[in-house]
Amino acid sequence: MLIGAHVSPAGGPAKAVDRGLERGAEAIQIFNQNPRAWKPTVYSDDQVAAFHDAMDGSAVKALVIHAVYLLNAASEDPEIREKTLTSLASSLQAGDRLGAHAVVLHPGSAKTGEVGPAIERAGEVIAEALAQSESCPLHLENTAGAGGTLGRSFDELAALLEASGGDARLGVCLDSCHLFASGHDIRTIGGLTDVLDDFDARVGLGRLGSLHLNDSQTPLGSNRDRHANIGQGELGEDGCAAFLSEPRFESLPVILETPGENRSGPTAEELAYCHELRERGIAARG
Repeated sequence: MLIGAHVSPAGGPAKAVDRGLERGAEAIQIFNQNPRAWKPTVYSDDQVAAFHDAMDGSAVKALVIHAVYLLNAASEDPEIREKTLTSLASSLQAGDRLGAHAVVLHPGSAKTGEVGPAIERAGEVIAEALAQSESCPLHLENTAGAGGTLGRSFDELAALLEASGGDARLGVCLDSCHLFASGHDIRTIGGLTDVLDDFDARVGLGRLGSLHLNDSQTPLGSNRDRHANIGQGELGEDGCAAFLSEPRFESLPVILETPGENRSGPTAEELAYCHELRERGIAARG
């Protein structure tokens, strides 16, 4: 398991590697464009080369790119659809050049419309974006379930993968906070085991490619996406330890997106704490 953190790419992706190393991260996640603007970022050849130099031989073994939250692949608005496609394709193209482990995408929202047609619309956009890139995988993230967000259940994730053409580059990113908020009780080893067995039956563990570890500020089944620092929310230390020690998560990057101190994001101390919880979880499993 590669325990890592979401970090800022300000100054270029090589700087993100430096920020990851400062935190003791084995994997990093970045936005590849301003999360509050639609304009994609195209990295220069020098920036790409500097990133690869920074990664070479470092403790950071994987880069994950998170598509920005403005995207809605299921939108019925032609302008939003086109902007989403342009941004998602740009993220995948950046992933191609940087050798990213994957791009992670919130699949979109049906808003107040029907879920079935929204999944079909999202699938069309995802397939088009994949066709405009070469090799970077795309992981669809499960959602907490508020409003019309897609991916709130394993069946919806399976339907999204099918609607997107089932490309081999498609996978899933499971977020612990979103799992819990959408009604999956993963606070114990046995509970997490049952949830993953269900995921395997409905989606397939072969599609699981990345993870987000966040504690939850809100209770089980709240459908609210509110991240808490590790061990300080409803999952608690035991729930986070179970997640970090799950054998079927081995070799995958697990990215913290926690608020941190003064909302400055994950810290070196929090990542070190995750390693302690992982060992505690392994011991509990016997």
